[in-house]
Amino acid sequence: MGAAPSHLGDMEDDAFDTALIGAAFRLAGERGWSRVSVAAAAREAGLDLARARLRFPGQLAVLLKFARMVDRAALVTAQAEGGETGSVRDRLFELLMRRFDVLQEHRAGVEALLRTLPLRPGLALMLARATERSMGWMLEAAGTEATGPLGHVRAKALAGVWLWAVRAWARDSSEDLAATMAALDAALDRAEQAARMCGRWSARESEPAPVETGGSDDAPQPAEPAAPAPSAAAPAPPAAVNPPQEGSHDQEPESPT
Repeated sequence: MGAAPSHLGDMEDDAFDTALIGAAFRLAGERGWSRVSVAAAAREAGLDLARARLRFPGQLAVLLKFARMVDRAALVTAQAEGGETGSVRDRLFELLMRRFDVLQEHRAGVEALLRTLPLRPGLALMLARATERSMGWMLEAAGTEATGPLGHVRAKALAGVWLWAVRAWARDSSEDLAATMAALDAALDRAEQAARMCGRWSARESEPAPVETGGSDDAPQPAEPAAPAPSAAAPAPPAAVNPPQEGSHDQEPESPT
């Protein structure tokens, strides 16, 4: 194929990326992801190969940028609709359904990707990490912190909700995605119940131990026990149990990276 048309050479980066990603997912739906390259997607879309090489080093870059494109669609919609309305759960539902709207536009290519991932565990792992990052953005957009250890747990839990709903979406052939919405709704319900249980456990563990009272001030107090008579020879103090030795493992372990 010759040089790209002049109007394509003048495309903004976002439009260029969207065109190439769309072409890649179309080809994947026809051929499978093992036969899709950045160059093939660029030729399919009539895009400049040199610019495609600069912006997409390889197939993984296409998939990661697609994930960010899906995130952006959900975040833009949330901002346009006023992200502070409704409960956190309701906002998460709307954000995740907006992500499914984008997946639906590229359904054949996404289904091909789902078939490929079990055969490429390295790619599956990298995309799982990207999904967790995406869920952190969804939590923040819904008004829930996704930072620190607790935020990390929330993001992983929401990633599980998302993947459960994706399985339902892959089997959902309806136009209104009714089965997908039902699966997502049920998964969010289970996640919400689990979060409430964890909250109760945390509150219970943090409660101070009850202090026993001796009754009213008028109640008779027991007499103090008499001091023991001194013995002729006081017993020697007990030896310390397992005293720490120099070089022992009583230092704090290094935190995992």
